[in-house]
This record gives sequence, structure tokens and C-alpha cells, in this order.
Amino acid sequence: GSLYLRRMDKTLIKSRGLATVLAALGLALAGCSSLRPDFVKTPSKALAPDFDTPAGHYINSELQQHKDVSGFRLLNLSTNALMSRISLADHAARSIDLQYYVFQNDAVGRLVAQRLLAAADRGVRVRMLLDDISLNDEDRLLAALDAHPNMEVRLFNPFRTRSPSMLSKIAQFVIEGQRLNHRMHNKAFIVDGTAAIVGGRNIGNPYFDADDQTNFRDLDVLAIGPVVAQASRSFDDYWNSDAAYPVTAFRQPHSAPADLASARETLKHDAREFAQSDYAQVAMEESPHAAVDDRRPGWFWGPAVLVADEPEKVEADHGDQSVLRIGPKVKTIMDAATKDILLMSPYFVPGKSGTNYLTARAKQGVSVQILTNSLASTDEPAAHSGYAHYRHDLIESGVHLYELRPTPGELQPATAGGTSSGGVALHAKAAVVDERYVFVGSMNMDQRSKLLNTEMGVIVDCPDLAIEVAKFFAKATQPSVAFHVMLKQNSSRAKLEWVGQNDGKEQTYDDEPGATRARRIEVNLMRLLPIEGLL
Repeated sequence: GSLYLRRMDKTLIKSRGLATVLAALGLALAGCSSLRPDFVKTPSKALAPDFDTPAGHYINSELQQHKDVSGFRLLNLSTNALMSRISLADHAARSIDLQYYVFQNDAVGRLVAQRLLAAADRGVRVRMLLDDISLNDEDRLLAALDAHPNMEVRLFNPFRTRSPSMLSKIAQFVIEGQRLNHRMHNKAFIVDGTAAIVGGRNIGNPYFDADDQTNFRDLDVLAIGPVVAQASRSFDDYWNSDAAYPVTAFRQPHSAPADLASARETLKHDAREFAQSDYAQVAMEESPHAAVDDRRPGWFWGPAVLVADEPEKVEADHGDQSVLRIGPKVKTIMDAATKDILLMSPYFVPGKSGTNYLTARAKQGVSVQILTNSLASTDEPAAHSGYAHYRHDLIESGVHLYELRPTPGELQPATAGGTSSGGVALHAKAAVVDERYVFVGSMNMDQRSKLLNTEMGVIVDCPDLAIEVAKFFAKATQPSVAFHVMLKQNSSRAKLEWVGQNDGKEQTYDDEPGATRARRIEVNLMRLLPIEGLL
């Protein structure tokens, strides 16, 4: 999600006095940009789909049986989601294009980097487009990869200096907040123009159940068919946009061949360690279900469209922003609902308009169910403060709210800081309408996704896929896994209560379960601040 930006916003909100000092520092930094005036940025386009490979032959045979529709597999298991990406990279013959908000320099990130480098060694063209907001010690690795003749790395909407400190980042936000507060939140992994993974997962340990603290529950889809070409066109739009800069566009010690050689050996070593890990053994026991795998489960087929914000959305002074957004397209399928709407969003800040829309749909007889994080499981209390304001009105109108628990069973108090205390947190962004239409993508149902970040996803007309996503929702809202937030009637005014199960027995809580008193106070104070548009 947009955790880093929310924390940056909160830091600035809490540090008005400090901002004055940082403004002076920011002015100095503005004159010390590390951007090279003579950098070269060569436009490029996605290569034509290559079906003349073992994977391509298999995909083409499937497509011949399903004309003009796209095929999907739901990647709801973390191990499956990771190994599908690895398998796709290992079978790539011509091109790999990947676009991510977060690419961490951890075990998962280095494993993916090693497979990308191995593909480049085979002659595969690799293009990496990464948002710059969360890059820290990844810079050196990315520069080394970019030194490979078949690899190119670009940074989206970057800071003016490479590897800036937190103080430098805050200072740059003070000066260029309108620009830097707009981020590329898209996630895509496209191989040979024939297969693509789109959804909510970034590249890093927490997104694949490989972290030793909090891990995310997430969803992706592996796609083949016409929707892949749409994903490639969207990638090209971002790759060639004014906001995308080659990593070589900045003054820094450029990676020499020796640096690439060093990175290659380090990545090989890390990949060997990963292959020997317990995680890898579990992953290998499960079928990877990649595009080259003709074993069950089969594909879900249906008409589909890839929806993506235009990269110009990051331009704060752009005129009509509404034409650049995917939100209205996702709303279209909810407008068509006659029976039920299921929504999953880790950060759910509907605002007045969204609340009015959902309550109206519920009053029209449509069953509306929403799953988001509890205060104990969320990694960002600021977003929770924006959501909490609307719970009462939503529930009173008949909307069913569920909040994911940090761990099943007995609750442990969450920390008072900005991260959850461990366990699991929701990261999936999806919608199911009338057990027919499905949206899976990167877009949270919040104001940041609506107004500030760029987002993408797929909308699919496929009852079978809708049923599978609905099953994921049903499992994630079981009382042992999530709280059902309800209204408790008393003599004065209805109050909220949280209903769940511990050891098979129903348990009811009168306040945010599992959250410390300090965190509750923090959220209540933030609810008083006019920051909803940043959440």
C-alpha cells in the first residue's frame, strides 16, 4: 500500500515547526539536484508476443479454444504467487516488463532480481519500472542490474537526489510536496507479451509470507489472452512518460562491469540459500500453476479489460483528472449490482460520497459486505482514522463491515507505533459483484488511490472466477479470522461492538480489539485533523 506516504504525511502534519527549518534545507537541496542535464532517455515499446516457445505453444493452444476472451488463474496462495513469477521469468524467451510500487532488497527481491539477471543473460530484454518513494539501499543493486546490456531500470517520479536520507526526503517533500505526493502504485509482471500477473502484491518478503514479522494476505491474477496486450500498452505509457527517468540519469557512481559481476555472485549465493530454505521446500510442493503448466486448475475464461490510470495523473496541475482515473470504471460494475457487492481494501476511506453511495446501494436491497483491516492488524493507523469516521453510518444503513484480526485466537495488544505487532494484515484489493463481475488490482478504496496515486487492475466478466474470489472473501471473514463490526443498542445511542470467535466460542468487544490505549488515542486525535484527502 501507500504506507510510506501516509507516514510522510503524518510526519509533516506533526512537525509544522520543523517544517520551517526543513524548508530552508529543501531550498538548498533544490539547487543540488543530482539529475544529470545530459542524460539520454530512449523510448521503447513492448516486443511483439512470442508464441514460438514451449510456454507460447501451450498458451496459444489454450487461446485457440477461447476466441476473443482472456484466461485467468487466481493467485491467492503466497507461495504460488511467488513461484509463478519465478517460473514465468525462467521460461521467458524475449521480454520481461515489470512495474512495481515496492521492490525490496530482501530475500524475495534478490531472488526475483537473480532470475531477471539470468533471463537477461539468455538474451531476454528486461525493463524494470519502479516507483522511487520506497527505494533506499536498493539503488546500488538496481544500478548494477542496469549495467547489463539487456536490462534497463527506470524510476518513476523520483527524488532529486539518489539515496536521500529521511531528513532529505522530508525536506524535498516540503518543497515539492505536490509532485512527490503522487506515486505510481501499479503492479504488473509481463512476460513475452503472452502472460501477465496483475494484482496487489509488491516484490518483497511480506507480500509472499516470507517475513518474520507481519505478512500480507493478498490477491493477484495470472492472465493470458487479449488483456495481456492491454497491460503491455499501459506499461509502455508509463515507461515512456515524462515522469519515468533512467537510473543513469542521476549523478552517482555508475555501476562498472565489476559491480555487475559482484552483484551476480551475491544474487547466486542468495538464490542458493533461498532454494535450501523451508519456505522454498513448501513452495515446491505446491504446483506453481504458471503459464507453462498445463496441469489443473484450469483457466477461468471471460471478457476482460485492463484498467489503468494514465501516468499524467501524477501531474498536480493537470486539468480534468477524472478522465485519467480507473475509479469510475470500477464503479460501473458496482452500479450494475442487483444482488450483492463484496469489497476488499486494506485501507478503506470511503469519504462522504463513497459512504453515501454504499449506503444507498444497501438501502436499495443490495447486500454490501466490506473487509478491511482492524486497528490491531493495520500497518497504518492514519488510514484507520479516516475509515473509523464512517463506520456507524455504513452499518446503520445495512452495510456489513468486517475487520481482519492480526492473528487467530486470543488477541495480543498492538504496538502504539506505525506498524502492527506481527501476524497478518490485509493487502488484497478486490471486488465481486453479483457473483459475476470481478475486479482485482492495486487500487485501495481510499482517497489516496482516488486522487493521488496511479492504479491499475483487471475487470473480468466471469462467474467462475467471481465464485473463487468470493470464497477467498468468505474464508477471510470467518469469525475466527475477522471481527464483524456491529451496532450495539443502548439507552442513548447505538455503539459499535466487535464480534468474533476464540476457541470456537463467540467473543464480543466494546472497543477496538487488540489495540493499545495509546494507539486508540492516536487514532482519535488524527480523526480531528483535516487530512482525509491524504489517506
